[in-house]
Amino acid sequence: MISKKSIWVFHLNTGGCNGCDIEILDILTPFHDVERFGVKLVGSPRHADALLLTGPITRQSLDKVIEAIKAVPEPKVVIAIGSCACGGGIWYDSFVTVGGVPKLYELLRKEGIEPPKTIYVPGCPPKPEAIIHAISLIKGITRKKVKCLKYEEK
Repeated sequence: MISKKSIWVFHLNTGGCNGCDIEILDILTPFHDVERFGVKLVGSPRHADALLLTGPITRQSLDKVIEAIKAVPEPKVVIAIGSCACGGGIWYDSFVTVGGVPKLYELLRKEGIEPPKTIYVPGCPPKPEAIIHAISLIKGITRKKVKCLKYEEK
């Protein structure tokens, strides 16, 4: 998932409480300054390389989310920011939400759309440093810190 060029991102809130959105705005301020990594916030998914997705996917926003994912040119990446985007958060079993990104990807596969590469940034809300770490993974600046371990019975 290494990108040598600048990453243009489109911010997509799919029905969250705006806690994660505030953290996204925080990384764009001069204090954290993700523009030093070439990250630029754009106003259209057609201009983006990545989607910053926050909130659980509500049934009302589902069509717009799918349209936005289709509009991002290949190769694309989704950064699921916050507990709600990662798994539905406290609304994971609510009647008004589809759930998090994994449930969204199940629906995309049913429509014949291959889900994009995804980086999950858990937290409620995640710290700005965690979001910057996700961006540095895309840029190839850092590597994953956690590997999937298989537990062996003794």
